[in-house]
Amino acid sequence: MPAASAISYSFSELGPTQLTGASPLADECALAIGYNGLNQAVMMVSPGDLEDFVLGFSLSNGLIDSPAELYDIRLSGAGEARRAEVEIASRAFWALKQQRRQLAGNSSCGLCGVEALEQALPELAALPGAPLPPPEHLHELRDRVAAAQLQAQASGAMHAALFVDAAGEVRLCREDIGRHNALDKLIGALARQRLQASTGFVVLTSRCSLELLHKAVRAGIPTLVSLSAPTALTVDWARRHRLNLIHLPHRSAPRVYSPAPLTEEALA
Repeated sequence: MPAASAISYSFSELGPTQLTGASPLADECALAIGYNGLNQAVMMVSPGDLEDFVLGFSLSNGLIDSPAELYDIRLSGAGEARRAEVEIASRAFWALKQQRRQLAGNSSCGLCGVEALEQALPELAALPGAPLPPPEHLHELRDRVAAAQLQAQASGAMHAALFVDAAGEVRLCREDIGRHNALDKLIGALARQRLQASTGFVVLTSRCSLELLHKAVRAGIPTLVSLSAPTALTVDWARRHRLNLIHLPHRSAPRVYSPAPLTEEALA
């Protein structure tokens, strides 16, 4: 995938010489998403791979159960303001309206109340479980991830989510200013290209928090490898839902947090 073009901005260095220069910066836009004519969300995203993002966002947030329930995506607008008109199946749209009706009347401070907590801590079906990836597939992974991040090379300020296939090769890379958006784009790309997430694993360059685990479980991703340490709650949920969770530190061996390591008592 070619790197997205980035606009260069001039700057002056803060110092006695006051040198000036120019640097490319990551682009972003506001994307309004509507389903069957009903406005649902406005997301700040990087403007590339928007079809992947809309499909992945719809899947990872439980708005549709499968790609077959998304019939059409119509993108419009340009620059800083864009829109995605999405047509989904009647069943999915009915469920979406029911969800919105349950949340109506909550205070305006954000996600509040019982319904919002149920969305933040949802009931998810556990994954069937999968073997851990071979250690050699994690060898020099940080370098391979950096080489695949073409947009980050150009402008920085980008998160990435990558799919490593059964042969240990980086097959897909999706980048975005938002870590959630990067994973949504990858989930959408996997679905659109009909690649089975269960045949490999996903790498996240960002902190692995609970919301990203939710998305992975809903998408059937068996293994998450994070370049940043996970939160304690994420580890608890990963173990509970049989998702393999691996942290790849800078200068030490990969750390498998889920499944839980066997204790000496369990080995005895």
